Amino acid sequence: GDGGDAPSVGEQAAEQAASNEAAADSDAKPSTTTSDRHISIQTKLEGLEMLVDLNGAGRKSCPLCPEEKFKACYSHKLRRHLQNLHWKVYVEFEGQRMCICHLPCRNLKPGLGGDQASGRHVAHYHCVVCSVTIARKTDMVSHLKRHVNKGETEASYSGSSDVPFEEPDLTNLQITLNNNMMCLCDLAFNVSAAPSGQAYEIMKELGTNVQLLPNHTTPQKSDTYFNRKMKTNRQLVFCSLAVLAEERNPLECLDAFGATGIMGLQWAKHLRNAVKVTITDISDTCVKMIKENCELNHIRVDGGSRGPRGPEVASSEAKGVAIATVEVAKMDANVIMHLRPFDYIHLDPYGTAVNYLDAAFRNVRNLGIISVTSTDTGSLYSKSPNVTLRHYGCHIVRTEYFKELAARMVVATVARAAARCNKGIEVLLAVAMEHFVLVVVRVLRGPTQADESAKKLRKLVHCQWCEERVFLKQGNMVDDTLPCNCHGSLPGKTAVQLGPLWCGPLFNTGFLRRMLSAAVQHSMDDIQPLVKTLICESECTTLKSLVHGPSAFTNQGKTSDTSPPMCDLSLMFEFTACPVSSAVECGVVIKTLQGGEESGPDQSGKRKTGEEPANVVKKLKSDASLEHPPFYYSIHRHSIRGMNMPKLNKFLQYLTEAGFRVSRTHFDPTGVRTDATLEQFKSVLTKYSVPTYTNAAAAQRSVSTEKML
Repeated sequence: GDGGDAPSVGEQAAEQAASNEAAADSDAKPSTTTSDRHISIQTKLEGLEMLVDLNGAGRKSCPLCPEEKFKACYSHKLRRHLQNLHWKVYVEFEGQRMCICHLPCRNLKPGLGGDQASGRHVAHYHCVVCSVTIARKTDMVSHLKRHVNKGETEASYSGSSDVPFEEPDLTNLQITLNNNMMCLCDLAFNVSAAPSGQAYEIMKELGTNVQLLPNHTTPQKSDTYFNRKMKTNRQLVFCSLAVLAEERNPLECLDAFGATGIMGLQWAKHLRNAVKVTITDISDTCVKMIKENCELNHIRVDGGSRGPRGPEVASSEAKGVAIATVEVAKMDANVIMHLRPFDYIHLDPYGTAVNYLDAAFRNVRNLGIISVTSTDTGSLYSKSPNVTLRHYGCHIVRTEYFKELAARMVVATVARAAARCNKGIEVLLAVAMEHFVLVVVRVLRGPTQADESAKKLRKLVHCQWCEERVFLKQGNMVDDTLPCNCHGSLPGKTAVQLGPLWCGPLFNTGFLRRMLSAAVQHSMDDIQPLVKTLICESECTTLKSLVHGPSAFTNQGKTSDTSPPMCDLSLMFEFTACPVSSAVECGVVIKTLQGGEESGPDQSGKRKTGEEPANVVKKLKSDASLEHPPFYYSIHRHSIRGMNMPKLNKFLQYLTEAGFRVSRTHFDPTGVRTDATLEQFKSVLTKYSVPTYTNAAAAQRSVSTEKML
């Protein structure tokens, strides 16, 4: 009898000591069973109400409050108390609500005289991962973020639980997924486990599976950073590479900042033998993850690789033949670009890419392509002008056209880096979205091409009053450049010089048409509307006139006024794959011709001869008359007070009827790209705007007339 009582007392003492230690240490070791969860952690309100019998008669106490804080009451009052206090004051983590708890789980807060007995209990939350108690909600949120950054999540530590719980058993789901690895191709997100104790999920994008660590969304904490919002950027880069692969193959292409390797794996998986993909990263963690993702997608790693975690090895061996080969290297991006030549280089560092441009242009092959993704939107979008001046050497201010200003600034920086290597550029694509600025350029070797590109770097004169803008020509005075009269009618200086910026075109229509063809071929439905908008913007025309010809301008009023007119995809695809004669009718000269007298890159895979670059340059000069006008005007920014504006598509028709070139722009949904000056733009807008008080005044006149009668 005595021998049986002693262990129970010892166990109680050990449990008490463990609870005190957990309360004192906010970074305690995570619990291993779901049965250790506190009663304040629930997934549904019903679970909280089931802690007490609310259907019975009589007074009942709150299960999360001591008697001195909340006295026993009837069921209807207790239900309101649970709903309004405990259920609404919570911290949520992975579907679990950590409700506020007032039980004496923590030490008493001392009173004014320092006596702990006269103090009061502190309200707190119980961590769902490690069961520690934390008083402040903000501290609990920070505590959970530390768990996520360490890879410690609730799902990772519920593996040894034998106690049933209300939530689905993630352990059984994990074992099922690992035993049935063949089903991964049909799942977009799955939960797995790593031997290091970190949980990771498998994400599927464009038919490519990649492993993601729990902290993949935090670039400061994770080497294998992955941003789902950059899907549009990845698809645009893929289409640009697919177009180059049609011109010549095999291509040697470089993904200089692999991270998870998602972009390079998509290239290899879909373009197969047309590309030779090299993925590099400076981090050991990223290199290991890239190799594991290669095995996950049945892609052979050049030079041998280490197998993926867990049962993936067996499924990979069962699958057998590799569908492609990828070279994975642990090397700095500048080093590998100095050592080896490439046909296609993609730069997507965290932040600005200016530190890698010189190395990229050093060994890129003639008529190759360099794509640059910049995510330092704070400096690009005029939020940190000192950083902008330091990184890009440009002076800018916040304007209505700030996104196009950012794109032209990045292109100017790329052009200067190319000129230092005696190379010029042809801008194929420039896109500025919420999270990134993407610039894709073709490299033209030779000092002559470098001089031509350098001539397109000019200062921009911007009026801070009316926001009129024009590129400054050499030898012009500032006040004589702007078409507005603000400098004469207002005291002080109204104009500022911005830049230097790229003053040339931002799009190549023929290249964009072939990008649309690649997007259709690879079922990239998300970016097809964007590429169509870019095609219209490059020609400065509306989408309906692009498909049906100039005669469609008279019928633009039939289109929807709330969204840009969309065409049938088959019609647009016909223009994409049309021969030279059709392309010229569209107003575009596509460099990759279908006849035997090709002047563009050779589709047979041969490198360029000495005569072909000169022909390409001549064709570029012949396209100069087709350049789109720089910048755009926002119809909302220049609206007239007290007037109702016409619908945007109607206004585009009015500008076209007035003889101006006009198109929508992807930079701004309310922007209008046109060759009209701001004064002409406002005059057309004023002409077709209706006063807001017209109907009210007419009604008032009719009422007064009736009274007189």
